[in-house]
Amino acid sequence: MGVAQQSLSQHADHGNFVHEWTSVCQRLQADLGEATFRSWIVPLVITNFGGGLVQIAAPTRFIRDWVASNFLERIRNYWQDLNPTIDTIDLIVRQASAVVSFDVPQASVAAVSEETETEIEGSFISSTLDPRFTFDNFVVGKPNELAYAAALRVAESTTVQFNPLFLYGGVGLGKTHLMHAIAWHIKRCHPERRVIYLSAEKFMYQFIRALRYKDTVAFKEQFRSVDVLMIDDVQFISGKDTTQEEFFHTFNALVDRNHQVIVSADKSPSDLQGMEERLKSRLGWGLVADIHPTTYELRLGILQSKAETLNTQVPKNVLEFLAFKIASNVRELEGALNRIIAHSTLVGREINLEMTQDVLRDLLKANDRRVTIEDIQKRVAEYYSIKISDMQSSRRSQNVARPRQVAMYLSKILTSRSLPDIGRKFGGRDHTTVLHAVRKVEELIASDREFSEDLSILRRTLEV
Repeated sequence: MGVAQQSLSQHADHGNFVHEWTSVCQRLQADLGEATFRSWIVPLVITNFGGGLVQIAAPTRFIRDWVASNFLERIRNYWQDLNPTIDTIDLIVRQASAVVSFDVPQASVAAVSEETETEIEGSFISSTLDPRFTFDNFVVGKPNELAYAAALRVAESTTVQFNPLFLYGGVGLGKTHLMHAIAWHIKRCHPERRVIYLSAEKFMYQFIRALRYKDTVAFKEQFRSVDVLMIDDVQFISGKDTTQEEFFHTFNALVDRNHQVIVSADKSPSDLQGMEERLKSRLGWGLVADIHPTTYELRLGILQSKAETLNTQVPKNVLEFLAFKIASNVRELEGALNRIIAHSTLVGREINLEMTQDVLRDLLKANDRRVTIEDIQKRVAEYYSIKISDMQSSRRSQNVARPRQVAMYLSKILTSRSLPDIGRKFGGRDHTTVLHAVRKVEELIASDREFSEDLSILRRTLEV
């Protein structure tokens, strides 16, 4: 993403401005989600700033109008939080010949790359393929192994394996990564295949544009003639009856010709609210592969892989701390690692646990679970069919001691309470007892698959 060059020497506050725009982009990305952020915010270019004014250019009138209607107030509020002197955000349509841009640091938009809506090598039409999102860079673990294997099989094969391949999971668990990985693999290994990859949001607005300009015949020909159609975040068209109708017919046309359809969503086909029943049925025809919430082990593996990619030495206890504390999604986890590495590089401060807690204070606070120790004790007691009072009792029988250890472990990773605080909630036990429980549960997770699955189920019920 660029910002127009007004002659940098005239702007002594250029550095502050870049920092502010970086922060605004990061907040928008977190709020809007990856697909929406890339569709509407990434194409924007800052063409002027100063004197309380920020001028933002969009590449088309359509994008300008959509941003103005849906995101302008949010952009203004976010910027004013950082700089109260900003009172006007002016949206214009960019004239390409009139704009000269300079680069904002890549981290400001989370390494957004390759924004294109045109043909690639004559056969590949795409919307924002991120070069980081490949199969090689995808860390595989139990929560995502089926989705990974299915995605790789579809990408490698020139014949239809599953139609459609439907990937679903919560925010930041890797759906879009796998979608991009499939697209990159096909582009590299089968460049002759005609592929379209885009978000459901863009599919809808291209369809609306075709209706507006009475060009639906060309739209249908474009989308129904490809070898592979990839639609990301299909839940976006829930409740959009006309778009669903067109997508339904496009889907049927491709499947009838034995052409591959790949779809991602945040829920399984049967759970998509506002989606026509016939479309739900079609989406569930092929292979439905879900991506479960990450485990501690998978998060730690992701962090280790990310640190190696960035060629940065990060202490083991820092990686373990992040893997414990940031369990919401992979995107936020990687963002936290990026922040501490950037802080260390720019400020020259050694990466350690104290520095990590200081730099990520706001993020760690936001990730503190609303779940209480009492909630955990109640849920664990129900799961293991014991009394809640057993959690505080001195009983040491296996059928009580093990659930108590599980509850202590979950209290450690799902709340911000200290070990002594947790011990007090379990009949006044000291912190060494809690630490022993945590380590014992970690050992069982690594050695006992059934126990690990039980714990994963318990954790998901608490994190809902």
